[in-house]
Amino acid sequence: MIFCSLFSGSSGNSIFIATKNTKILIDAGLPGKTIEKALCDIGQDVNMLDAIFVTHEHIDHTKGVGVLSRKYDIPVYANEPTWNAMEGIIGKVSEHNIKCIADKYVTIKDIDVQNYRTSHDAACSVGYSIYEGRKKACIATDLGYFSDDVKRSITDADILLLESNHDVEMLKVGPYPYSLKMRILSNIGHLSNDACGNAIISILNDKHKRIVLGHLSKTNNYPDLAYQTVINILNENKVKLNKDVTLTLAKRDMPSSYIEF
Repeated sequence: MIFCSLFSGSSGNSIFIATKNTKILIDAGLPGKTIEKALCDIGQDVNMLDAIFVTHEHIDHTKGVGVLSRKYDIPVYANEPTWNAMEGIIGKVSEHNIKCIADKYVTIKDIDVQNYRTSHDAACSVGYSIYEGRKKACIATDLGYFSDDVKRSITDADILLLESNHDVEMLKVGPYPYSLKMRILSNIGHLSNDACGNAIISILNDKHKRIVLGHLSKTNNYPDLAYQTVINILNENKVKLNKDVTLTLAKRDMPSSYIEF
């Protein structure tokens, strides 16, 4: 399995996942041409994509969905509330490419894609777990809080992109209006650096995990701060870096964390 965060942050999100027979995107939150170039930069051909899975309708996750689907005849998978909410954002999609997810699992060639609910201010926000044989990759961002459902869904992941959106103090004293600050800090907002670190502690077991910190705020966080905050929590809990867990950062504006396992 190949896992690569193409873009991650409030400016746009897209993750590429591939097996021997299947290639998918989780979200396409930047212009289609930008995502095309990113795939080319990592040696992948957008013409070979089998599907785009959408977590929720916000523009930083859907901006390029419609363009890519129309241009390359790519099926788009999302639950019904998300389809209803994003139709005006992504534009017209061919009827045969509208794939409404009604069950927990979707099978495409040699992968199974499981969806699970996340707590975010969207119509029906979800995360995804992608299975191929014994391998499992998970995406868990836009989490107002780390729910039991999310925990159950990602605990046995081999690789996980987990939200580390903001530093709480930076957010509190930052330039955002009070209402937006309260939304981000709420149970339908985003996961802080500290909450991310504690979430990692709660899912550690005897299975080594590759964890990629993602969806960092450009205004209320710094990559080094997010990384060090999580490292400090791991150290406090006697977690051995690179033995129990490998920790990296997803870049905001370019492909990163290209991992093959």
